[in-house]
Amino acid sequence: VQLQASGGGLVQAGSSLRLSCVVSGRALSSLATAWFRQGQGKEREFVAAVSRSGDGHFAESMKGRVTISRDIAKNTVYLQMNSLKPEDTAIYYCAARTLAVVPNSRSYDYWGQGTLVTVSS
Repeated sequence: VQLQASGGGLVQAGSSLRLSCVVSGRALSSLATAWFRQGQGKEREFVAAVSRSGDGHFAESMKGRVTISRDIAKNTVYLQMNSLKPEDTAIYYCAARTLAVVPNSRSYDYWGQGTLVTVSS
């Protein structure tokens, strides 16, 4: 299973950004796919995930500002982020596992390379 994240960039506070994660080697319906982020000097933290059946899961701190969706035909998961803040600056990683969604990054078997999101004030 391979994951390719993209969509990061430099944006101003208050902007929106959509990240994409293209998954190859296994159907999305057999994977829980998650987004994590890691800011400089910080621990990797859970952002959102979509289960094998398509249910969304969100970190409490992100609820109301992010949505997660997937396109089964394209085997791609999207993370839509709105009202971005400077503290959202981080490398965003997509990850997958064959079991249920959990917010623990150590439980994910497959990882993409990350995409950098920088939010300026």
